[in-house]
Amino acid sequence: MKDIKPYKNSNKNKKEQVALMFDNIAFRYDFLNRFLSLSIDKIWRRQAIRFLIPSSPQKILDIAVGTADFAIETVKIIKPKSIIGIDISEKMLAVGKKKIIKKKLENIIKLQTGDAENIKFADNYFDAVTVAFGVRNFENIEKGLSEMYRVLKKQGELVILEFSKPRKFPVKNIYNFYFKNILPFFGKLFSKDKSAYTYLPDSVANFSNSEKFMGVLERIGFEKCKLKTISFGIATIYYGKK
Repeated sequence: MKDIKPYKNSNKNKKEQVALMFDNIAFRYDFLNRFLSLSIDKIWRRQAIRFLIPSSPQKILDIAVGTADFAIETVKIIKPKSIIGIDISEKMLAVGKKKIIKKKLENIIKLQTGDAENIKFADNYFDAVTVAFGVRNFENIEKGLSEMYRVLKKQGELVILEFSKPRKFPVKNIYNFYFKNILPFFGKLFSKDKSAYTYLPDSVANFSNSEKFMGVLERIGFEKCKLKTISFGIATIYYGKK
C-alpha cells in the first residue's frame, strides 16, 4: 500500500497533513457526507454496527471518531455502557462534542484527542474497537491495527468500515466517474480545502485490495476474519476477533 498524502507539496508527514485536512473541512464534513453519499453512509454504518449485536460489547473504542456519527449510531443499536472516541483532528472532535451534548449522550460517549498508532490505553481494555472510514488515512496501517489488537480483551472484536472499489460493470464505471469528477467538484465547491476531495479517491484507490488487508489482519493475530462488501462494492466491512 503506497503512502498517499493529502498535500503533495507539503513538508509535513502524513499524520500532520490528515489532521490539517480534517480540521479544514470539519465545519462542512457532515453536510458533505450526506450530500455526496446521498445519505447511504448512514446505512453503511448501521450494517457495520450489526456485526457487534451478538456479543453486545459494553466498553468500545471508536478510532478516527470524527464528528461521532458512528459512535452515536452504536449507542442506538448496541446500547453500550461506554464509548471512547479518539481522533487526531481537534476541530472534528469539537463538532462531535456538540452533537453528543445535543443528544444528551455525554455520559456514554467521551471524545478525546488520540492517535490510532499510539493508543493511550492499557492492554486488554476494550470489548470492541471500531473504525469508520479512517484506516486508509493511517500513516502506518499495520502499527495502527497492532495497537487495536493490543487494547482489545481476549475475544474482543474489531469492526472496520472502509471505502472500496467496485469491480463489476456498470457500477465500476459509474463509481470511477463519480469519484474522479463529481465528488472533487462538489467537495471543492463546499469545502475550503481543495485537496481533501481529490485526496479521497486517491486514498481509496490505494486501499482497495481487500484480500491484502485481510492478510494483514490475520498476520497481526486476528482470528475469524471476514469481510462483507456493501452497495455493490463501494464500501467493505471487515471483522476480526482477538
